[in-house]
Amino acid sequence: MEAKALDRWRMATYNAYRWRAELGLARKILLALGMACVIGLAAQIRFPLPWTPVPITMQTFAVLLAGVLLGRWWGGISVASYAGLGAAGLPWFTGWSGGVGHLAGPTGGYIIGFFLAALFVGHFVDKYIRARSFLPMLGILLFANFVLIYVPGLLQLHLWLNLVNGKSTSFYQVLHLGFYPFIAGDLIKIFAVTGIASAITPKQAFNREADSVKKL
Repeated sequence: MEAKALDRWRMATYNAYRWRAELGLARKILLALGMACVIGLAAQIRFPLPWTPVPITMQTFAVLLAGVLLGRWWGGISVASYAGLGAAGLPWFTGWSGGVGHLAGPTGGYIIGFFLAALFVGHFVDKYIRARSFLPMLGILLFANFVLIYVPGLLQLHLWLNLVNGKSTSFYQVLHLGFYPFIAGDLIKIFAVTGIASAITPKQAFNREADSVKKL
């Protein structure tokens, strides 16, 4: 019974990703907008910290999941839609805020990183069967989170602090404001997304993966 249930689950995940790959343009746009709404809702789950303008949120969880669920282009488009519509005034940035000023603020660089991370994660999910297992996916998500999100995030935070304070802020101080307080929470979110991804992504080719011949 367990073997049959596992086979049914594998077939269901394969069919879901195959369906996603074969969708028409209009439905892919709807999926991307739907995921952008999920990112917007995740932005409202926040825990402000009194010593930094960067709050703890669930956005990174939703962004990494967007890459897993929608793949490289449409995962990235979902984040781009979130950023673009929020900049246009839709109030779904953190704290139900909106406007282009938010992208120029202390957390704007992280949003740029969200886009890069979703593209990166989605690329590996779409192109490599081996990337869908737990350990490879964990490595991909760690890189996406701690490099692709934090590098632009910390650079813009550093620039913003220097402009707002009118005095030089060391990068060591920036790390205390925009990186160190978030490591533990990010690791929890990364392990959660890794578990989800390894469970729901098909372990066989669904759309001409680069390593499909080797896998066979």
